[in-house]
Amino acid sequence: MNKNPSTNEGTPFRYPRRRLRRSVFILPSLFTVGNIFCGYYSILSTVQGNYIYASYTIGIAIILDVIDGRIARLTNSSTDFGLQLDSLADVISFGIAPSVLILFWGLSAVDPRLAWIASFTFTICGAMRLARFNIQAEELKHFVGLPIPAGGGTIAAIVHFVKDPITNPIWGNLMTACVFFLAFLMISTIRYSSLKHLTLGRKSHFSILVIALMVALIFNYSRPTLLALAILYSGSGPVYRIYSMLRKKKPADDLKLADSEQGH
Repeated sequence: MNKNPSTNEGTPFRYPRRRLRRSVFILPSLFTVGNIFCGYYSILSTVQGNYIYASYTIGIAIILDVIDGRIARLTNSSTDFGLQLDSLADVISFGIAPSVLILFWGLSAVDPRLAWIASFTFTICGAMRLARFNIQAEELKHFVGLPIPAGGGTIAAIVHFVKDPITNPIWGNLMTACVFFLAFLMISTIRYSSLKHLTLGRKSHFSILVIALMVALIFNYSRPTLLALAILYSGSGPVYRIYSMLRKKKPADDLKLADSEQGH
């Protein structure tokens, strides 16, 4: 029998397995390409004045970004190429697309120079956030700084909730401050919980119930639900930082009080 490895005879399963392995490595990149398309389509929709579609596609890009990362980890198919492609996709979909969206939708009523500065600051801070993430260890229990998908998702959630473009200068200035604040959170050292290792463990029934409830709320009340989720996650970092500072400060205050009482 001819068992030459260059032929199919004698090695019936080698080539199908090789094709399957290649397909597994390509699959996460396909979702990443979909992520890039969503960012590109969001920019086009913003320029054409379809702000709601622009916010929708940013939300879809977030879902695709989560899926491609999950698939890469489950199949152990993470590569340096995939990491770089995913970072470029995130810059487009969660850095450039949201900044263009907020510039046209929410900052047209303020000083154009301030609007451009705020929009560009959001983009560059998001890119810096990604660069810092790429050089950090892969297995992180917490994110350092607000993840760029959460920053872009917060802007998309605001647009989705309000819908109509902002024409009042007061609200425009508030949106400007919000954009600067999100940019600061992305480059800060404030910790945010990572959902990478979220699995259905012993309390899987409770997790499934929560997920089903969230899906139902998003399906029926997407505007307030998505905005609430975005605000809760974006604000969770600063709230936890303040809580940690107060918790560390309290024992020191109690010690000083005890020392003063002993002195009397």
